[in-house]
Amino acid sequence: MSDGNQRAVPYYCPFCGEEAYLRPHAGPENEAGEPAAGTHGQWECRACRRVFALKMIGLLGRVTQ
Repeated sequence: MSDGNQRAVPYYCPFCGEEAYLRPHAGPENEAGEPAAGTHGQWECRACRRVFALKMIGLLGRVTQ
């Protein structure tokens, strides 16, 4: 079981397909020089300079055929 603090890691940028330039997005810093809150699950691609977020919505119900 995960403890809720783990990040879902993307294997490639969903916009340009780059694999080598993905980094967790820290966002802007506050006055104390710390990363701003609310950036959990956000990633940046330094190849195409886009920032995107990964978010699990939920699980599908049981499908019967």
